[in-house]
Amino acid sequence: MEEFAALVDALVYTRSRNEKLRLIAEYLRATPDPDRGWALAALSDGLDFPAIKSSTIRTMLMERVDPVLWTLSRDFVGDTAETASLLWPAPDHLPSPPTVSEAVALLGGMNRKFVQAELPQLLDRLDASGRYALLKLATGAMRIGVSSRLAKMAFAQAFDVSVEEVEEYWHGLDAPYSELFAWAALGEAPPDTENLPTFRPFMLAHPLEETVVDLADYAAEWKWDGIRVQMVRAGPKDNESTRIHSRSGDDISATFPELLDVMPFPAVLDGELLVRGAHQGGEAGGAASFNALQQRLGRKTVSNKMLADFPAFVRLYDALILEGEDLRERPWTERRARLEALMPRLPDTHFDLSQVVEAHDFAHLAAIRDTARDEAIEGLMLKRRDSPYIAGRRVGYWYKWKRDPLLVDCVLMYAQRGSGRRSSFYSDYTFGCWDGDPDAGAELLPVGKAYSGFTDEELKKLDRHVRQNTVNRFGPVRETDKSLVFEVAFDSVHESKRHKSGLAMRFPRIHRIRWDKPPHEADRIDALKALIRD
Repeated sequence: MEEFAALVDALVYTRSRNEKLRLIAEYLRATPDPDRGWALAALSDGLDFPAIKSSTIRTMLMERVDPVLWTLSRDFVGDTAETASLLWPAPDHLPSPPTVSEAVALLGGMNRKFVQAELPQLLDRLDASGRYALLKLATGAMRIGVSSRLAKMAFAQAFDVSVEEVEEYWHGLDAPYSELFAWAALGEAPPDTENLPTFRPFMLAHPLEETVVDLADYAAEWKWDGIRVQMVRAGPKDNESTRIHSRSGDDISATFPELLDVMPFPAVLDGELLVRGAHQGGEAGGAASFNALQQRLGRKTVSNKMLADFPAFVRLYDALILEGEDLRERPWTERRARLEALMPRLPDTHFDLSQVVEAHDFAHLAAIRDTARDEAIEGLMLKRRDSPYIAGRRVGYWYKWKRDPLLVDCVLMYAQRGSGRRSSFYSDYTFGCWDGDPDAGAELLPVGKAYSGFTDEELKKLDRHVRQNTVNRFGPVRETDKSLVFEVAFDSVHESKRHKSGLAMRFPRIHRIRWDKPPHEADRIDALKALIRD
């Protein structure tokens, strides 16, 4: 555990991506099994201990230190694990620290009834750095600047294998990944995942930006505003099963049970998961807005009413594997033809095909894109006709060309500290629009929250503004005076019963900070409502 704690400390204080890769790779090479496998799982958010939550840690600390001291310290530090690791009243003589494997076994054996007695015993065996690493591991929220992708790249770098191969095997295995290490580190046979409904890495696109492409070389499709999914059916003959994976490889099958028994043959298909919505089934393309899809996301159980009101379907983009034949090395035109030929074998209640957008030339395509304001459309995809299906982003093959964002002027209302390297700054901002004429006493109603779109220098100025203009506090949230205007960019706006304004923005981000603009000139709620598409 000491070596893992040292790794976590080093990663926290390292901003260089290459240095993070080197540190993780060095740890993986030097650490024996299964400790390195559990550590890798923790870094890639692969561990879950249901008995241990942030509230568990908070309760433990408030029983051992002054509750006011805890509250003030947590608010200042901005991170529960870091605050707890520093305030923990450790014994004078620490027992021997656990290994990572021992810690994982002990954490996994805890339940909510006994965790308040058992977790302190484990913390008493560690110094401050060890406690921090343990609590980060236990809560599953590392937030140390290491993504799952970065962890896999570090693994590939450590053992001189390709990250594409690592991705291919990763999702068919469980921590501590003994088969993966045996293959990469010891030269044994690759893990056998052929008959498992495992995830294959997605091919991704680069933003188009200023590039102009020749439509003789590229095909255009709509970029649908749902969630990118991979439908996988595999297994021994007569005992196949279907899984639905998100773009990060997570298994989201349980959330969409109506899609699990409708693919009648083994395949790996790439598409966009959308819903039709009870009152929106007749809109163009048959897809409801992302706001409707959100009613289905993240649910552990799905009621019959939810299935009826928001039926899910997959709009297919590509075919990776069909009945044992790997098509990924074939050009897009051939994969597209195979996908089109496949459609009659799939039920049209649960699948359809993302149509190619026909245009005379690039200028004509640009005009088509500019007029697209269907809520289920984000923009266009441009795919090179001879492109193979390659994991990750490869320059020149696929481009995404999002439609221009909508803009509205909003007033800053509330601010909250960020996490990680932003934990000392007020970097999460809630903003609102006027419900009428502010000169006539209209109220500001919150319409969105954003934490991106500004530089580090602008963040320092915003943080200073929040601290100097705080008028009220609600726990970690500060209310500011209504004096600063943000120009907010967003993709669409929808009706929402969860917000006082009755509105919810899709992908809000701060486009500009309008230090010059008086708050009474910010936009009205009615201006946002006018942007809602029926």
